[in-house]
Amino acid sequence: MKQIMARKNAKHILLPSVRCSSALLVYAKLTDNPADELVAVLNANRTAHKSSSFADNPGLACIALQYIKAYQGDCEAVGGSDAKKPPDSEFAQTFAPYCGVDASTLSPITGRFLGCQSKYVQPSEAFSMLIKNEKSLEILYNKNQTEIGAAVTGIDGGAPYFWCVLLSNGKHNSSFVLEDGVAKISRPGCFSGANDDCSGADGPSPFGHKWVYAITAFIAVGYAFGL
Repeated sequence: MKQIMARKNAKHILLPSVRCSSALLVYAKLTDNPADELVAVLNANRTAHKSSSFADNPGLACIALQYIKAYQGDCEAVGGSDAKKPPDSEFAQTFAPYCGVDASTLSPITGRFLGCQSKYVQPSEAFSMLIKNEKSLEILYNKNQTEIGAAVTGIDGGAPYFWCVLLSNGKHNSSFVLEDGVAKISRPGCFSGANDDCSGADGPSPFGHKWVYAITAFIAVGYAFGL
């Protein structure tokens, strides 16, 4: 599969800081992809806290998208007393093969941020919803975390919308390695690191149609776990 090339006229976004009373004015050139934008926001806040940037790993990001899809649109399974997560065995048996990731290069998943809502929001707003307490900040700023993969998708062409960020302590270029060297682009949904223009707000949507705007509660959870 040929890799989709990014547009020449990359967009600029304003990245907020959760630690500062005013926004951290940082601009980044990005593809038109909300998952890439979310990674940029996370990295801006991480470096502002004197931690190094995450390496954006497309193999891990593709797995993050499959991780979302394993919830089958069940928003209630994301947080609260009935919170669930896909079995660890799914990483090697299902997610990695689907993404073309060499299963022998899987590294431990050392952190996760996951949210679900019926209203699509911009990546900077998703950041504020996902990173909402001290525990989330500890995971974000942990210097042992080295790689990141982010994904966002709607279900059945619309709401609810899931955001997922997976973190790992793997070594760059030797973990979550793509067998063909190219990330497998799959729809619906967007994932980071693939040089893939994947925006749906102003044109053809990777989520199936234009955004559904409905004001409801946002369910989010962030924690660390092992593969």
